[in-house]
Amino acid sequence: MASNGSTIIGRETRIRGRVTGAHDVEVQGHIEGELTVDGNVNVESQATIAADVRGRRVTVRGAIKGDIAADEAIALEEGARVVGDLHAPRVAIAQGGLLRGYVETGKSAGKAPAAHARHAEPVKAHAPVKATAPVPAKAAHKPAAKSRMTLAGGVAGGRREKAPPPVVPALKKGAKAHVTKRRS
Repeated sequence: MASNGSTIIGRETRIRGRVTGAHDVEVQGHIEGELTVDGNVNVESQATIAADVRGRRVTVRGAIKGDIAADEAIALEEGARVVGDLHAPRVAIAQGGLLRGYVETGKSAGKAPAAHARHAEPVKAHAPVKATAPVPAKAAHKPAAKSRMTLAGGVAGGRREKAPPPVVPALKKGAKAHVTKRRS
């Protein structure tokens, strides 16, 4: 991060409210509210944000609960945990990055984020994102909504991957499970 006009929110810093600015921001601490800057936003691995984040380029290594909008690009790197929607012309999710929300890409995606836009592609990430293979040439002419990112249990290039095993709660030794029936 350039030291020219950039702001660092330190590890022990907690902010509640609206953070705005014209320069780059590096978040190492905790923010609750809203973060909007004209520059780049870097969310470090120990940072937690419970807010909507907006910037020119947003790079996430930590945890964000809120929507992310960028004018140029969003990058979720290894260790990133995001619960919210992504709106940017370009979105990259590295292996080990987790996302639960919608992804909207395109020229106007970073301009005005709309909650659950009609043309946004849902991405359900309950497991780390797997690396994808290039899209086959015959699938290149299909609309963007048909090409999906490969997630655990997802579809990639027309082939079905094995779904992850279900999550089963563990019982302590000697404990009995209690089953309740749902009423319809």
